[in-house]
Amino acid sequence: MLAAALLMSCGGGKKAEDQAFLNSLDSARSKGPTIDEEVISSILQQIPSPLEISVLLKESGAKYNVSYLNTAENRSKYNSNFKKALNLGVYGTDLGYTNIFEKSEDGVKYLAAINELADGLNIGQFFDIKTISRLATNSKNLDSLLLITTQNFNSINHYLQTQSRANLSVLLLTGGWVEAVQITCQVASQNPSNRQLKETIGEQKIILEQIILLLGFYKDDTNIASLLKDMEELKVAFDKINIVYTYKESTMEVINGVAVIKDNSTTTIDVTDEDIKNITSLTNSIRKKIIS
Repeated sequence: MLAAALLMSCGGGKKAEDQAFLNSLDSARSKGPTIDEEVISSILQQIPSPLEISVLLKESGAKYNVSYLNTAENRSKYNSNFKKALNLGVYGTDLGYTNIFEKSEDGVKYLAAINELADGLNIGQFFDIKTISRLATNSKNLDSLLLITTQNFNSINHYLQTQSRANLSVLLLTGGWVEAVQITCQVASQNPSNRQLKETIGEQKIILEQIILLLGFYKDDTNIASLLKDMEELKVAFDKINIVYTYKESTMEVINGVAVIKDNSTTTIDVTDEDIKNITSLTNSIRKKIIS
């Protein structure tokens, strides 16, 4: 997402102040069950990364628009761990967007915001800002950033699992996903004839179902229960989208002397302009609550 999917780089091992981390939390340890790390990792791999979505947006011919992003100055408003975790995911997506469009000046601001929120959650040890800065200022390093993003979200997830705070991992993922969807919706509304953008939004139906499942583990938490309710309302809009997978047997082809297997199966996404309009409205409403 995020969900997250953050632009992170792994630093040293655990901080010695693990107990300080626990003491700094808003509430006691999560009442929800510990989620198997492989479950979150599996969902993370299915969620389009902020960089991947940003590449799609740039290739669509869309122009850079900083108004789509959550201003980095808002970070001072996030005093609860619930808000910090959600917006750490949001800022990870925003950083990916600025990187694709090579807006280094804006990127530096988001790096600072990410660093501050990560420290506030006592997971700053997983962020090597110097390395991120070096990679993020060179578009040729996108593959490295994607790899680091996935690997280090898993590291953070493992750490939070050991502290019985897996709910923070879910919030990171959710915040990043919501931000990516709302940016895509904004661009799609400006490019109504772009079918690929619409289908990308429609594909999120499957991801949303999985995020709702994860949030449901922690519905005893008042904040998460409220977020879950909003996400379930968004699901109603997504439920109108019909996704049909048609299986066709794979074939083998020889390309430049190399034998490759071609997947002939197809996926059809039936999404209308009205669907996009409703999803955009609800996503913007959820996102407004997250960043306020």
